[in-house]
Amino acid sequence: MSTVPPTPPSPPTRTGPGYGPDDREGPSSWKRLLRMARPRATRANAFAALLSIALGFAIATQVQQTDQSGLEQLREDELVRILDDVNQEQGRLANDTRELESSRDALLSGASSSSEALKSAQDRLDTLGILTGTSPATGPGIVVTINDPDHKVTSARLLDALQELRDAGAEAVQIGEVRVVASTWFADVDGAIEVSGQRVAQPYSIKAIGDPATMASAMDIPGGVTESVRGDGATPTVRQAESIDITALHSLQAPRYARPVPAPSK
Repeated sequence: MSTVPPTPPSPPTRTGPGYGPDDREGPSSWKRLLRMARPRATRANAFAALLSIALGFAIATQVQQTDQSGLEQLREDELVRILDDVNQEQGRLANDTRELESSRDALLSGASSSSEALKSAQDRLDTLGILTGTSPATGPGIVVTINDPDHKVTSARLLDALQELRDAGAEAVQIGEVRVVASTWFADVDGAIEVSGQRVAQPYSIKAIGDPATMASAMDIPGGVTESVRGDGATPTVRQAESIDITALHSLQAPRYARPVPAPSK
């Protein structure tokens, strides 16, 4: 009697993602994708890498230069000069604020409003006359004299002096026989200096009305006007005075292009 050997049991059937008949080629498909995504050493890839490195270096350099261009790169005398200018400007703005508030309160009080308005308008007219250079001015200030026998001082140096005086609160300035206004310009012509087209004679004289101590300090700060003028080989002197007369006047000219903005209609 023959015996039939038992049939070995079939392996268990597994189901689920990755075990279906469509997933048998999965590992080889992923390998092909990985090989396709692998970077290749081509000229285009190398050129793109170099461009990226160069761009990153340029950005880092620009950021570093921007960080270094602040106040930390200035000298001590330049920092002192900036601080003085800021303090002086703050003081002038505070004075202007108090004067405007006083005028406003007087106009709103209702008492003698007509006379107060007329006085305020006249004061404003006098102020505009001084600012535009059409009216003479008098008051405390300084006189800066520059003796330059070798003609080393240029118009740029006088412009620097004017800027320093304005920063120090000068309200009216006269250089030689020229009244300085917003449109004043400087030029070097044939070894001489012209201010608004008028030649300034030696020694150069600058009259400025304002706080004498403040303006004199602005002229004498380290790295300022007097030190620069001495570096040019000239001799500057600064004299404070309780009263200075500025008599040079500026002739107004009608603008060629600028026109006032029409008032909005109600």
